[in-house]
Amino acid sequence: MSQPTVNIRSLTLAGLEDFFREQGEQRYRAQQVYDWLWKKAARSFGEMTDISLKTRELLSQHFTFPAITVNTTQKSEDGTIKMSFRLHDGHIIEGVLIPSGDRMTACISSQVGCNLACKFCATGMIRYVRNLEFDEIFDQVAIIGETARIEYNFPLSHIVYMGMGEPLLNYHQVLKSIEKITGPEGMGMSTQRITVSTVGIAPMIRQLGNDMVRFNLAVSLHSAINEKRNRIIPYNLRNSLGDLTEAIKYFHQQTGTRITLEYIMLKNFNDNASDAKALAEFCKSFPVKINLIQYNPVENSPFEDSGPERTQAFKDYLDRKNLVVNIRRSRGKDIDAACGQLANKLLNKNL
Repeated sequence: MSQPTVNIRSLTLAGLEDFFREQGEQRYRAQQVYDWLWKKAARSFGEMTDISLKTRELLSQHFTFPAITVNTTQKSEDGTIKMSFRLHDGHIIEGVLIPSGDRMTACISSQVGCNLACKFCATGMIRYVRNLEFDEIFDQVAIIGETARIEYNFPLSHIVYMGMGEPLLNYHQVLKSIEKITGPEGMGMSTQRITVSTVGIAPMIRQLGNDMVRFNLAVSLHSAINEKRNRIIPYNLRNSLGDLTEAIKYFHQQTGTRITLEYIMLKNFNDNASDAKALAEFCKSFPVKINLIQYNPVENSPFEDSGPERTQAFKDYLDRKNLVVNIRRSRGKDIDAACGQLANKLLNKNL
């Protein structure tokens, strides 16, 4: 028999039923296997312990099971855990578990590398290789969830697509992963506990509106002045703030969901009074929540964090404009697991 080439997790339940029928096996086997794949998040045929060895061997003869594996694990002084994962083709991605009170958040990746080249982000400094498949995204959530239970005896409560890559440039695989994470045949997590973060791909934000998604959307804005945003987010040169505004308005009209704006505080670049005024003006078009984010050091980046006093002054201005504003403190900074830091020597070596 030739080597199998079909990923078993690409099959629907109906596809598995067809397979077992063709093999002269009982139809109920398909549901057993499907539950192992998604409800129990198995990552090998060997884990399917209530299925006979003969049936597992049959599966391995016909299907591949390219699950991701843990490559390295680091734990921060603040309890944050960063994990690097090895994919079936040898590439490396990273994910982070962020414990905070009664919340356990998984920060996961959607691409190997990134081609947007944002100037404040470590991942943007390494080359894009490929999109992740939906099952590779699912595996990150499953593994980080297991880690939360082992390390903290607490289940995963939230998921943010804020790791390596631009999720909306891997649109269909990201949405398919969310279907598996939230569906009753999978993890059954509420869509309201999932946030997808984008640099602001206007056509795909509109598509999210057309698809009437129910998860949360965060936009990495970082400046509400086109000239400044062009300098730190090259994609803004072909997708201006005007385009982004119209896309967000459309998304809100379609879904009724309030978006979150992520705003990294960069000293003497986007943190003065005119920047705060421009941000407040940008927010007039739709309901919004703003997260002001501490900048984390990235090698070869010219930027510095604004510091607590300038950040507070910036927040105070926005507060006076009756905007909902939070200051988001850095987590996992000592292990390069904080916002914008997901790219290390190991990753650069493997990409």
